[in-house]
Amino acid sequence: MKHTFERALEIFHYPFFKLLRTAHEVHRQNFDEQSVQISDILSLKTGGCSEDCAYCAQSARNGTKMPKQPLLDLNTVVNAAKKAKECGASRFCMSISGRCPSSDDEFEKICAMVKAVKKLELETCVTVGIISEKQAIKLKESGLDYYNHNVDTSPEFYSHIVSTRTIDDRIKTIEIVQNAGINVCSGGIVGMGETNEDRVKMLVLLANLPTPPKCVPINKLVKIPGTRVDDSDPIEDFDFVRMIALTRILMPKSYVKIAAGRNTLPDAVQALCIFVGANALFSGEKLLTVDNIKDNADGKLFDKLNLKIENPQL
Repeated sequence: MKHTFERALEIFHYPFFKLLRTAHEVHRQNFDEQSVQISDILSLKTGGCSEDCAYCAQSARNGTKMPKQPLLDLNTVVNAAKKAKECGASRFCMSISGRCPSSDDEFEKICAMVKAVKKLELETCVTVGIISEKQAIKLKESGLDYYNHNVDTSPEFYSHIVSTRTIDDRIKTIEIVQNAGINVCSGGIVGMGETNEDRVKMLVLLANLPTPPKCVPINKLVKIPGTRVDDSDPIEDFDFVRMIALTRILMPKSYVKIAAGRNTLPDAVQALCIFVGANALFSGEKLLTVDNIKDNADGKLFDKLNLKIENPQL
């Protein structure tokens, strides 16, 4: 069933408690309401990106002057994955800066990292930009479970955020990845100057894909001095909860992930998000270049909410 923008916007603006009840019931029908999936993420290569994403510290076109870090070695990645698993993560995500892998050699090294992390009995996820059908098949053969490729925002607002690629480029890569049999992790960023209507349009776009993303990360913008959106108004907490609720209703069988910016959300707001359907979180003190949750903060929150960490059998 195709979702319409008009209907999705109507749901977004439901009376708040009606929205909470509706989303929670959808969540209960499809997932264990007391369980959350935990991921950790590592930047394999940082900085010097040729893309001009308005929100990103790693873009060479922004004024952040982030130092470049070359591709990490295999042992460093494996050790980081082991630590993530010890801390409760069941999925390990690996990211490189840039439009795409810079060479065949770099891509082969990334595939080797996927193989090594998979051997640790962790789910694997990478975000390495635009890739070909041949590369997608190679990643699948290496043991890749998820490919992260966010659409960022609505089609109408996209050109205000990125000019070096189009949203159609993103959709094409998602199609290539899914055709290779890899699960897609795709969501967006809120608080970049877009409207609630833009946020709803982004979710409708994702929900109406031939196969909706298996995981939908919702990132609250972390303002970084030097980026082009560092003076934008932040999303209100209640609107963020509404976003999570609508994501759950439109994509009932997808994992809904609170990603960047979670450290700015009070425990009570995080609890509301989990109640309406957020069932995936990033752990660790860093999400690529921005701060995340500090040591043991999640453990304390999970205890308050009687949550258990999901640990799927691979």
